[in-house]
Amino acid sequence: MDIMSILLGILFVLNLVLAAVVIFLERKDAGATWAWLMVLLFIPLLGFIMYLIFGQNLSRRRLFDWENIKKVGIEDLIQEQVSEIKEGIYPFRNEEIARHKDIIYMHLVNDDAVLTQDNDITIYTDGEEKFEAVLQDIENAKDHIHFQYYIFQKDNLGRKIVQKLTEKAHEGVKVRVLYDEMGSRKTRKRFFRELIEAGGEVVVFFPSRIPYVNTRLNYRNHRKLVIIDGRVGYVGGFNVGDEYLGLNKKFGYWRDTHLRMEGSATLAMQTRFLLDWNHAARNKVGYEAHYFPVLPTVGNAGVQIVSCGPDSEWEQIKNGYIKLISSAKRTVYIQTPYFIPDESLLDALRIAALSGVDVRLMIPNKPDHMFVYWATYSYVGELLKAGARIYIYQNGFIHAKTISVDGEISSVGTANIDVRSFKLNFEVNAFIYNEDIARQLEKTFVDDMEKSDELTQDGYHNRSTWIRFKESISRLLSPIL
Repeated sequence: MDIMSILLGILFVLNLVLAAVVIFLERKDAGATWAWLMVLLFIPLLGFIMYLIFGQNLSRRRLFDWENIKKVGIEDLIQEQVSEIKEGIYPFRNEEIARHKDIIYMHLVNDDAVLTQDNDITIYTDGEEKFEAVLQDIENAKDHIHFQYYIFQKDNLGRKIVQKLTEKAHEGVKVRVLYDEMGSRKTRKRFFRELIEAGGEVVVFFPSRIPYVNTRLNYRNHRKLVIIDGRVGYVGGFNVGDEYLGLNKKFGYWRDTHLRMEGSATLAMQTRFLLDWNHAARNKVGYEAHYFPVLPTVGNAGVQIVSCGPDSEWEQIKNGYIKLISSAKRTVYIQTPYFIPDESLLDALRIAALSGVDVRLMIPNKPDHMFVYWATYSYVGELLKAGARIYIYQNGFIHAKTISVDGEISSVGTANIDVRSFKLNFEVNAFIYNEDIARQLEKTFVDDMEKSDELTQDGYHNRSTWIRFKESISRLLSPIL
């Protein structure tokens, strides 16, 4: 028996063992299981390596633990809100929040997402305006700046922000920056050298243990949070980079959605940041009162900050989306760059459309991830059959992650409508119980329709055979994209 035969035999046995792991131990859903088995079957050696890198299961691991969390009063507050809502005695500030107590209860029980009712919210859809506001808030910081982004580019915008953060660090403001290694793979810690020398701290989420090899790169911290003095918070879709200002020729104008908040929701964002920080940093941060100041009432918007990740038992943000869609009586408006829903979410949208709800979905006209793009087209075809309306954004690239229902309730954050966001990425969304915000998001959707082409059933059915082939292959792989 020659060496090649022996190697092939070993490879065959390894494939069988790995297939057994995929099927019996990992307990993945059926779609992901079949997708991985296809990879192992058709590309055995490379498939084995891909599984070791991309196929890990973090769902049984508790990654985030803050021993002093009880000092913040969050645990007691959650239990108090849960029991008062259950007993029907919770003091909702207005009817538009109270109408959605079932969704609020779900997020409380499954994600410890405290309800806050005193928030003032500004919506940003343009990168220049959003980062101008961020830089102004940084300039006004007095105590601390907590800055977390999936992508932090070392370009003009990145340098401008680092320079401003460095100035504030020299003034004695505590600056912490957290970024994801995979998202910011072109950025190195030396880019932040002057900030670190000024007293700022910079850490990387899930860094490589071996140079150029990261066995956890499939699990990305996709969250984008800025918290300043515990009083102002930002959450949404924009990352840090010139392309988010519309300066990338490939994508053109960058259409995204981001929120600036004042009110108690910023304290929930603060908790989320510190949990992420303490997981990634050696220099842990315990409870300190100045991170959780007593805030004046500045608005009346109800907000829950909801997180999810591969370490979660429940897919909290996806469940929130399904609950919103299922509650719709009149309209569901969704903007997302990627649309790869699982069957539960796809069924919720189909049922809504078939029930006469005006379901509208807006996606980009160009890909930034090719397989994801064609898988998206495969799924929108099914919604068309159910009577939903699909819009292809033409004025650059739309990256917004928004959903608005009945002009009453909405969600804006970092989670796309795809398997990656629901199961693999660490994400954060604001669920908002306020008619003014929901209507603003609906108006923005309608304005964007004027810059979009509607995809009709005839147009979809007339696509070429080559496009149909790309859709089919991409859909088969969609559970592990």
